[in-house]
Amino acid sequence: MQQNNGLDKNQLISFVLFTLILMGGMFYFQNKQAKEQQLKDAENKAKATQTVQNSPTKPAIVTNLNDSVKTASIQQVELKNKDLTLTISTLGGQISTVQLNQYKAYNRTTDKNDKQLLLFDKNNSTYGFQFKDKTGKIFNTKDLVFSPVQNGNSVTMQANVNGAVIQFIYNLSDKYTVDFNVKTQGLSQLVSDQKADFVWDYNVREMEKGRSQEQTHTEFNYTFNNYKSFDYDGRTTMEEPDETLNWLAVKQQFFTALIEPKNGFKNSRGSQEMIEEGEYLKKFNFNGQVDLAGNELNQDFKWYFMPLDLPLLKSYEGKNFDELLPLGWSFIGSLNRWFFIPLYNLISSWGIAAGWVIFLMTIFVKIILSPIMFKQHKLSAMMRVIRPEIDEVNAKFKDADPMKKQQEVMSVYRKAGVNQMAGCLPGLIQIPIFYALFRFFPNMIDLRGKSFWFAKDLTAYDDVIKLPFNIPFLGDHLSIFAIACTIVILIYTVMTAGNIQQPTQEGMPNMKVLMYIFPITFLFFLNTSASGLSWYYFVSNAINILIILVINYWILDEKKIHAQIQANKQKEPKKEGKFQKRMREMMEQAQEQQKLQQQQKGKKK
Repeated sequence: MQQNNGLDKNQLISFVLFTLILMGGMFYFQNKQAKEQQLKDAENKAKATQTVQNSPTKPAIVTNLNDSVKTASIQQVELKNKDLTLTISTLGGQISTVQLNQYKAYNRTTDKNDKQLLLFDKNNSTYGFQFKDKTGKIFNTKDLVFSPVQNGNSVTMQANVNGAVIQFIYNLSDKYTVDFNVKTQGLSQLVSDQKADFVWDYNVREMEKGRSQEQTHTEFNYTFNNYKSFDYDGRTTMEEPDETLNWLAVKQQFFTALIEPKNGFKNSRGSQEMIEEGEYLKKFNFNGQVDLAGNELNQDFKWYFMPLDLPLLKSYEGKNFDELLPLGWSFIGSLNRWFFIPLYNLISSWGIAAGWVIFLMTIFVKIILSPIMFKQHKLSAMMRVIRPEIDEVNAKFKDADPMKKQQEVMSVYRKAGVNQMAGCLPGLIQIPIFYALFRFFPNMIDLRGKSFWFAKDLTAYDDVIKLPFNIPFLGDHLSIFAIACTIVILIYTVMTAGNIQQPTQEGMPNMKVLMYIFPITFLFFLNTSASGLSWYYFVSNAINILIILVINYWILDEKKIHAQIQANKQKEPKKEGKFQKRMREMMEQAQEQQKLQQQQKGKKK
């Protein structure tokens, strides 16, 4: 029994508000202190580096390994083709800028996709190979200064480390592939380990309008087992100590940066951290081991910086790149790959606007499902006709045992030839369709940036109605498509709620109330989702309303249905199906157990 805690409603609200304010203040000052500490650490680190560089008696590890870091100026070498523009820095010999020339990123200032789409820029990505020398000290190639030699779209970066030579050779081929070959000579004189660590730190830049949606789709993806097995990790850490990764990708909603080692990464681990606001979405860190041969690192890698376009991904045969597109698992993914995407491509090839493509897709799906929907609405009409008899049974057995009353209700349905479970089939069929479309619209790159009416991008929400405040779970805007969809679902619910049988047992939830709550919760879900998804469900439910009106007023005759039910009642009752028989037996068993419990209670008294 719950005890009274002595707090009335107003006191409880005041206490909760006070607690929230207190926690908010704690988080604010904690973050403020953390930022101040980070600034102090950065200043101290800079001072320490300067001190070490100026000190002849205590040289830094990197300075000791590469004296040229003191005097060499940092240079940038550009490689460019139709699809990519790369800048390779002599600091670390690493790719410092990656621009996808055929695409644009979302600009919050103009509310358009008109910014350069830069995956790497402003040092948001750093990578290199980490070695342990024979004294136990660690050095990383991203701290070295390389000398460049360029030949067209190829460049060789070379660094000298205490007599050892490290070469990074980059070659920009066609489309989105960059060959990255690593060669060393004399490294065996410096290192003792038979392995090196590839370390990649990457702050992923925001590219799309819907930040929360893009964050959800930003994650680690990788393959192993000779490209046959695929996995992803959208949580905080990833650990693969037993598998050799064939490639590793940091995937965003529509674009990816992917590295493929010829001999794979071993003992891989990584972490990711959400960034709540600002230019970046998530902070990634990856560490994977590569084997040395004779204490030398001679291995080929490939970088891929590409859009998540299904035909493009499939063109890399044997790589399993098409798994980067999160179209859903098993049957859901197949439904998207072999039905919705081909259907969209077929209709869009007619040269009509993307919004009308979705409209025609919806109609096509409804035509396919029309026989099932007709059966569903016919069943609804039959249940509406038989409702007086159900109410009569409920009134007759009002004070009887609930199990007995339910058995009598089921008997009425059975005699009338009405199978209640038949109404579940359309709902079950529409569940995979719903989930497939939930995956389709936010990940279909052909819809990216396509406008329709007031929606500027069908893969993001429309925010014509902007709010001066933020509503929890709803945001600072109202999507017109989401509101329209919610209203249509409410109308459809009102039209079908009369067919819902109310619970006759105490404590059972009112199904009508739950049906009315569902569209409201749908608004919260759709308000920050792709507007293309909201438009699809608006059209879908509007068509459902038209179908109900047509069936009720032009196709189904309730008098004929009533006559059919009466004729069914005169016949010998239909043989129970396996499911119905199982349900009846379960109810009878429950009824017997209830009687035994009542008898035992009577004996105790």
